[in-house]
Formats: sequence, structure tokens, C-alpha cells
Amino acid sequence: MQNVQQADTSALRDQMVSDIYARTEAIVSQTVTLPENKTQLDFDRRLDNVLTSRWLGYPIMLLMLGTVFYVTIAGANVPSGLLADFFFWIEGYLTAVFTWLGTPAWVHGVLIEGLYRGTAWVVSVMLPPMAIFFPVFAILEDFGYLPRVAFNLDRFFKKAGAHGKQALTMSMGFGCNAAGVTACRIIESPRERIIAIITNNFVPCNGRFPTLITLATLFMGGAVGLAYGSLVATGVVVGLVLIGISATLSVSWLLSKTLLRGIPSNFTLELPPYRKPQFGRLMIRSVYDRTIFVLKRAVIVAAPAGVATWILANIFVGDLSILQHAALFLDPFARAIGLDGYILMAFILGLPANEIVLPILIMSYLSTGAMTEMDSLAELKNLFLSYGWTWLTALCMMLFSLLHYPCGTTMWTIAKETKSTKWTLVAILLPTGIALGVCFLVAQTVRFFGWV
Repeated sequence: MQNVQQADTSALRDQMVSDIYARTEAIVSQTVTLPENKTQLDFDRRLDNVLTSRWLGYPIMLLMLGTVFYVTIAGANVPSGLLADFFFWIEGYLTAVFTWLGTPAWVHGVLIEGLYRGTAWVVSVMLPPMAIFFPVFAILEDFGYLPRVAFNLDRFFKKAGAHGKQALTMSMGFGCNAAGVTACRIIESPRERIIAIITNNFVPCNGRFPTLITLATLFMGGAVGLAYGSLVATGVVVGLVLIGISATLSVSWLLSKTLLRGIPSNFTLELPPYRKPQFGRLMIRSVYDRTIFVLKRAVIVAAPAGVATWILANIFVGDLSILQHAALFLDPFARAIGLDGYILMAFILGLPANEIVLPILIMSYLSTGAMTEMDSLAELKNLFLSYGWTWLTALCMMLFSLLHYPCGTTMWTIAKETKSTKWTLVAILLPTGIALGVCFLVAQTVRFFGWV
């Protein structure tokens, strides 16, 4: 009965909105003359007929998404390598200064091999993709395309029992989940705002993109050679993003039917006119408001994490370091979900910032007690292969990175926004359980059929 009433109310509201707009258009056509804007209005209407079309809207969305990721993947490799070379060139001089000063080895280890290298890794890996991704994304936003994406996805969120504005907060999560959680304030309904906050973590933020892009390039793109490697890697990353969106809708539906039952709010989205992107303003906003902001936050949390990792890798109990003991303890459980103990330990130590997971993993494998520079992606792949990696290991690590608990900053933001320990714990435990379950099913299925 409740569903019937809800369907009737929704249909009545849609009919009322349609009638209001039809009546408004009739009045405007009889009383207002805008000859100079007619061309623009016709252009907007024709473009909307394509971009929000039931048949063309979704393929165009995927094409736009794929183009953004392809440009980011193909364009970030070279500047990332140059930045890494620059920072490790500086490290040589810093080491020379410490040697000249005669500082103890542990001081050099903590400050240079832990603090400096951890920070250098984060900047080298994160800055180039962010410097490309954010401006390109901002161009689409300034052009007026993102409201069309929200319009296209609105019906899916409505069917999931969530609010249509969740499409906008989800889009912001691609840059930073903490920012996406904060943006959920635009949703008036407390019930739907909690759903949007809990599920924002399922879209990959910029801290997770380096891990996804690197592993997709090494193990999926690398399997087909250089000619089509970037295209295949792009396809894999787009596929992971679609899995994240599917998880967002599925969990929203599950929450709306269990812990957060209620009637979805109605939502009328007025599409703004298209406009020519203002590139100068976009570059400034992208660099200062997004790139620098996210990078600064990453560096602040990565620096102490690098020190902590160095200490764990250099304090030995018996023949093994504390880091190695912990990895071996976690190994049986990690194997069951397609990972190994070192990968799981890297995720635990990378709690402050997802972008430092990969550097911590490399350091653990090399067991040198410091985050070490790799000269090329091929050398990095050889390191992984020497520890028994297969395409299944890479796939499970990407899935776990996509679906697992939020980073420390996002956890803090969730607690601040919800002012609830209960919903903060749900936002942590629910995605973690889903990540473990999905990785377990994928790993066991692939092994059962002998595909690896």
C-alpha cells in the first residue's frame, strides 16, 4: 500500500511539474521576445536532446569518462618520471649534507629515507594525474555537462531509494571523498544525506587512482603491448569506476530498505545553459582550490606515515622486522582474498592516505627499510612478479582499493558531518565487509576454474 501511495504521489508530482513548465512556456512564448538568445536556446535544446537522450546519454557519458582517464593515464607517465628523478636527485645532495654533518645513521634513515622519500613518492605519483584530471574535469563542469550527468543518473538513484542530488556529491567524490562527504550538505533529507555520506567512498578518489592506474597499466595494459596498452588500461579503470557506481547504487538501495527506510524525496533539477569554459579561471581554481589542496593534505598525512613505516621496517625481532612479522601473520587470511600479507599490511599502514599504499608495499617487498625508487614500470612489475603476483593479485588489489574503508581524513569528515559514532562505524565496516567479500568471491572463483 505504501509503495502504491508513493508511486501515485511521484506520478502526481511529475505531472504537476510538467504542467507548470508547459504553462510557463506558453506564457513566455506569448509575452516575451528574446531574438538575440534564440540561437543559444535552440543550441542548448538540440544538445540536451543528445546528451540526456535515453539511448545516447549513457554511451556519451562512458565516452567522456574514458577520454578523461585516457588523457590522464597517457599524459601523467612522463611528468611522474621526471618528478621522481628530480626528487631523488635532491635526495643525493641531502644525503651528502647529512654525511658531512656526521649525523647518526638512524637520523638519516628517519628524516631522509622515511620522511623525505615518503613525501617525494606521494608528490611524484599524485601531482601529474591531479594536474591533468582536475582541469579536464573542471572544463566539463564549467561547460555545464555535470548537471546533465546528474539528470541521467537521477532515475537510478530514485529507484535505489536515494536522492537525485547524490549524483552530484558522488561526482565530487572522484576528486576527494572527504569533499564529497562535505558536499552532501546540499541534500535536505537527513535520511538521504546519511545514505549519500556512507556510499560516497565507493567512487575512487584521487588518492586511489594512482594505484588503480599503475596496476592496470602493468598487468592489464602490459599484457597487450605498448600499442594498445593505454587503451586497455583505460578500459580497466573505467570498468572499475562502473563497479564503484554500481556498488553505490546497490548499497543505497540496501540501506533504504533496511537501516534507513523511508520515502525518497522529490527533486527537480533545472538544467543550466551551456557556456564556453573560462580556461584562465578554471586553471587557477583547479590548481589552487583542488590540486594544491588535495596534495597538501596528502603530504601532511604521508610524511608521518613514512616515518612510522621506516621505524616498523627497521626494528627487528629475531631475524625479521616488525613489518615482516605482521605481514607473515596476515598472510594466510590475505591469500584467501587474493592478496598477500604485505599488501594487506600496506593498506593498514596506508590508512592516513590511500596514495601511500603502493610506496609502503614496495618498501615492504624490498625489505631495505626505506621507500626505494624504481627506475621504470617494468622494474616495478618484475618486483611484483618475484613475489608471486599474477593478474588475479593485481585485480584483487584494485578491487580492495576501490571498495575498502575510507581514508583517515574521510573518516574524520564523516564523524564531523554525521555527529554520530554509529553511522561513522557503519561507513567504515560496511565497505570493508563488501571489499573482503568481493575479493574472496573473485579469488576463489578464479582458482576454482583454474584460470591462474
